[in-house]
Amino acid sequence: MLVAEGIRKKLVTLPHKPGIYLMRDRFGTVIYVGKARDLRKRVSQYFQPSRKLGWDLKFKALVDAIHDFDFHVVRSEPEALLLEGKLIKEFHPRYNVSFRDDKRFLMVKVNLNDPIPRFTLTRLRQDDGARYFGPFPNSGALRSTLALVRHQYHLRGCRPLTPTERDYRHCLYAHLKYCTAPCIGNVSREEYLQQVKAACDFLEGQCAEMQESLEAEMKKAAAAQDYERAAELRDMLADLRSTTRKVNRFERVPYSLPIALDPEKDLAELATALGLEAPPERIEGFDISNISGTFKVASMVSFRKGRPDRSNYRRFKIRTVEGQDDFASVAEVVRRRYTRVLKESTAQGAVSPVAALADDSTAPAAKASPDAAVRLTPTPPAALPDLILIDGGKGQLNAACAELEKLGLAHIPAIGLAKEFEEIYQPGEKEPLRLSHESGALKLLQRVRDESHRFANTYNAQLRLRKISESILDEFPNIGERRKAALLKKFGSVQRMRLASVEQIAAVSGFGGKAAAELKAFLEARQQEP
Repeated sequence: MLVAEGIRKKLVTLPHKPGIYLMRDRFGTVIYVGKARDLRKRVSQYFQPSRKLGWDLKFKALVDAIHDFDFHVVRSEPEALLLEGKLIKEFHPRYNVSFRDDKRFLMVKVNLNDPIPRFTLTRLRQDDGARYFGPFPNSGALRSTLALVRHQYHLRGCRPLTPTERDYRHCLYAHLKYCTAPCIGNVSREEYLQQVKAACDFLEGQCAEMQESLEAEMKKAAAAQDYERAAELRDMLADLRSTTRKVNRFERVPYSLPIALDPEKDLAELATALGLEAPPERIEGFDISNISGTFKVASMVSFRKGRPDRSNYRRFKIRTVEGQDDFASVAEVVRRRYTRVLKESTAQGAVSPVAALADDSTAPAAKASPDAAVRLTPTPPAALPDLILIDGGKGQLNAACAELEKLGLAHIPAIGLAKEFEEIYQPGEKEPLRLSHESGALKLLQRVRDESHRFANTYNAQLRLRKISESILDEFPNIGERRKAALLKKFGSVQRMRLASVEQIAAVSGFGGKAAAELKAFLEARQQEP
């Protein structure tokens, strides 16, 4: 196996530190994301010929497809695990299997506004006024530590939102003295809240005293030859350290698109290939994302001088297209985008291209209206792109060009980039243009196309997650889908439900006076609707 010179040089720069690595194919697409305790050792294994006989077919196909790789150093292996999962969900590499679903790492949640707050596990962070701790890469260690916290701070583990004396009679936590039983008034809410806040401080890392206590108890048990107890304390201590170790959360992935080594050269090459008068300083790329005609969205990304200009990214919900129709979706987005650009340009005293094309410079001056001088002020360079890139083939490009012509923007160069063979379609040309896969011009177009694809898919995923994410009603104990549907049918939204009286809630099918009162208290405890 011959290793490319560029990869060989990059391998030498890899540090002996934990991190993640991203393998790329010749098109620059991420095909695999992995984590490593030692980046130099792990990544080098992919390019050692002596290991080739032990490769399975899938691994061999992966190695054969690797054209380049990137890496990112983190502080610890748990951080590498968190970042690996985040990147796999973002890029969906075809050689990764784990983490490709919508499952997320566990977090601990507590809402101090609840009548009697309790700690629960969740995988979704919501804007509901609750406190969240995590995410935690080791769910087993987290569950063990949470049980230790409940025992140490005498916290409840029962499910009811507001436990009553009836719940107390069947509560093992209270009878075993794990819980101070605020439900029957053993302690006041303020006293119990202090216990909860102390547990929050513990989960935030203020646990040195507990670690010292467990370690001393473990050594004492070992000295007394109570090895089973010592092993139990050892595991408990390891879980505690694993859970409370400081890690980055990676809310925003610290990874950016690779940039060209010489973007000016790529732009000049692109201008030559497309027959443009000058290198396109600003390129805008469009992509459509939907799943079987649902959650139809589009993205528009902007590249300035060959680099992403993220402040000018835009995203759209498709409004007028029924079913799955990429051509109509492209037409709608192009129409909406540049109609708005024209309006903003006109409002700033810039020329409307429709008016500019209607005006004939050779016509007599008498035909010009009195305010023609105002309307014919040149459009600011930043208002319109020098090149429009559509993700797709001839059909998508024709739909975009038809809208541009209606808006008087047919003079702006527009192309389509079909992914299967990386063919470039141009208006009026029967045959597509094929550039070398090593061409800087093609790689630039691929970066624009891939970034628009990523941005559209990210927005699509956000909408899907918002749709399927747990409702605030899901946190109300034992509500069930039927009763939740009945409530939403009756009141229409959680906000209107909050304004309803207990009697109005009790009138809903499946609710009685007690359940209605509990739901009312539950909704009042939640100050913000997610």
